[in-house]
Amino acid sequence: MTVSLEQLRRCHFAVDLGAARTRVYVKGAGLVVDQPSVAAVNTRTGALIAVGEFAEQMTGRTPSYIRVVRPVSGGTVVDIDMAQRMLRHLLGDKMRRALRRKPRLRAAACTPHEADPLAQRATIETLVGLGARRVELVDTLIAAAVGCGLPVERPEASMIMVCGAAATQVAVLSLGSIVTAERIPVGGEAVDRAIVQHLRHEHELLLPSQSVRPLQVALSDNGLTPQGPASTEIHGRDVATGLARSVRVDTAAMRDAIHTPLLAVLDGIGKVLRECPPDLVADLAERGIMMVGGTALLPGLDQMLRDATGVPVHIAERPDVCAVQGLGAMLEGRIAPLVLNPLAA
Repeated sequence: MTVSLEQLRRCHFAVDLGAARTRVYVKGAGLVVDQPSVAAVNTRTGALIAVGEFAEQMTGRTPSYIRVVRPVSGGTVVDIDMAQRMLRHLLGDKMRRALRRKPRLRAAACTPHEADPLAQRATIETLVGLGARRVELVDTLIAAAVGCGLPVERPEASMIMVCGAAATQVAVLSLGSIVTAERIPVGGEAVDRAIVQHLRHEHELLLPSQSVRPLQVALSDNGLTPQGPASTEIHGRDVATGLARSVRVDTAAMRDAIHTPLLAVLDGIGKVLRECPPDLVADLAERGIMMVGGTALLPGLDQMLRDATGVPVHIAERPDVCAVQGLGAMLEGRIAPLVLNPLAA
């Protein structure tokens, strides 16, 4: 999966196929697609009804003959045909025609750290189906580090934490490569499940899937921290009667509910630091951890990491698009490689 910057400069577009959102960067045009990785299909005819945000709004609200599918799970394409159809509709006819006119169309794509060959192959076949003659794969950790401006090419430590929907990836980078890394199968979806289960067990309330994110936004003023609001009102469906009901939820209890899945993330960070050379760990004590990914915006997560690790924790300016912006910077040639001249004998 090692690819040179020279090979990436020859690519015409880059794709970040995430479990939550799909993003496409076109050379010379910038970020042209940033939509949820969701498609709605008519099971009777096989026709694609909607993609992106409109399809996500249909989740849990469709009749029996319409199925809402997610062709990407955990950063891996699980339905190649549906992923291709989704990307075609997200790009639109005009952009697809512009890309098809490129001679020997080349594409770049993000893949999770240590993705197995089958997952890499699925990503390649998805983009080949869009007309790409060659596909270059880039580790999400490196792409995200470049996208948020970390000096990854220098001989000093940079620690990146990619908080995705299905998994969290943590790595220490130096000299343009990964020194040590860990992939933890806990992400934003695990936090959402913890919130839903807490409300069901403690309040006998079923929370609609589309209400989890608004709940987190409602708590975003200091978020799930002791300085945040003491309680908030939640609307859902009663487990016993099936009727609509509202309850007032204690945010301290909510903090405890989401703390359990996040303990695995803290363990992963500890493992990366233990395996890292001491000289690089000394750099991290000053520079800290850079958080990217959509789940990095979870209220109170950065403060929890500061308290647990004792090192500074920073959130990128636009954490959700860092990976695809990093790929775009490589495509546009804005990243200069570190030249190491061998010493003469």
